[in-house]
Amino acid sequence: MLRSAQEPSVTMSLESAAVAVAGEIRRQEFVEVFAHHDADGIAAGSILCHAMLRAGIRFRLRIRRELSSAELAGDSALLLCDIGAGMEDLRDDAMVVDHHLPLFRGEFHANPRLAGIDGDRELSAAGTAYIVAQQMGDNRDLAGLAICGIIGDGQEMAGKNLEIFNEAIANGIIDPGRGVMLPGRDMAERWYMATSPYLAGISGQEQHIGDLIGQAQDKAKGSDTPRLDILLSRIVLDAAPATTAGSLQRIYGDTYHLRREVIDDGHALAAVIDACGKTGRGDIGATLCLRSSHYASEAWEIARRHRLMVIEAVAAAKPAEGVAGVFEVADAAVVSDVADILARDRDASSPVLVYARSGTGCRVSARTPAGSGELGPLIRQLALSCGGTGGGHIRRAGATIPCDRIAMFAKGWQEALAA
Repeated sequence: MLRSAQEPSVTMSLESAAVAVAGEIRRQEFVEVFAHHDADGIAAGSILCHAMLRAGIRFRLRIRRELSSAELAGDSALLLCDIGAGMEDLRDDAMVVDHHLPLFRGEFHANPRLAGIDGDRELSAAGTAYIVAQQMGDNRDLAGLAICGIIGDGQEMAGKNLEIFNEAIANGIIDPGRGVMLPGRDMAERWYMATSPYLAGISGQEQHIGDLIGQAQDKAKGSDTPRLDILLSRIVLDAAPATTAGSLQRIYGDTYHLRREVIDDGHALAAVIDACGKTGRGDIGATLCLRSSHYASEAWEIARRHRLMVIEAVAAAKPAEGVAGVFEVADAAVVSDVADILARDRDASSPVLVYARSGTGCRVSARTPAGSGELGPLIRQLALSCGGTGGGHIRRAGATIPCDRIAMFAKGWQEALAA
């Protein structure tokens, strides 16, 4: 088994860290901003770019899957969002706003884990960025982007996340509701693109979805809207044999109307900017977070294509010979999403490792069930032993390693699980 999870010792309150980082940002005339390429990272970077713009500070925002210290050379002030906490060789004067397991020990590091707060469940990088932004001025209208980070990283509305949420409701920034939580521009697309959760027998099945919607429409007795109760019942019955109960419960629930954002559905905005980041178009995702609707249609098409690629990859995932729970997929852009689906929607009780070859390198994503111990440090250690880099959260982690070392990596993974 993996060793038990242990959070780092508390070094200072989150509020004190936010004050320190905000003060250092405000001292700058120009800041180089790097943000992780998922929904949480792009939202985090965008929150602080909004705050800097309002404070008259120039910046350049770049979206990255991973960073090396070599990319950060130069004299410009550095701000890393949802990335950087795991970099031991990061220069001391860098500013880091993150929620991953921390190795960076610089002075300007806002991270819930360093304040004894659960960074996996109760505060995302975007939420941490929002707290920093409040120390730079009145940026309460950015709470909707913090909600995107919560949704994107699958966190709970608890702790600091809940504080941000409640404040946003009180300020009229967010309207909560109940409904179908799947993103999409119409009812058919919500089911056709379903990857979070992935619904076996429904996701990607355009003709079948059309038939189910038509049947629900027939029961509507003259209304233009299909009977949602009938549609949900049919979909759950079809998906249930190969989908976990927890995943089925995530179809319908709390929704968030983001009154200040260009895509007002919180789940939809998180899904679209996440897809943009993972397909190398993080710039488009960031423009949405910076409240430009110019590329909204293109962003939706990117999300549609990406999610269909994920659905195809789940069906085609190739189990590794002799190593349980290890799968290969063809496209590195879908590795993380496929790992989430296999671990969460198919069998939530078993560890999963998914990899894809990209040139001479392999991208790896790993997932473990709750209570299994610390995954991030294990993946980092295995990656280093294979000549690569890696790290992450307690239950979700990733790595990039040379492709000729993937068998070595998988063996180390298997041995660690069995120990």
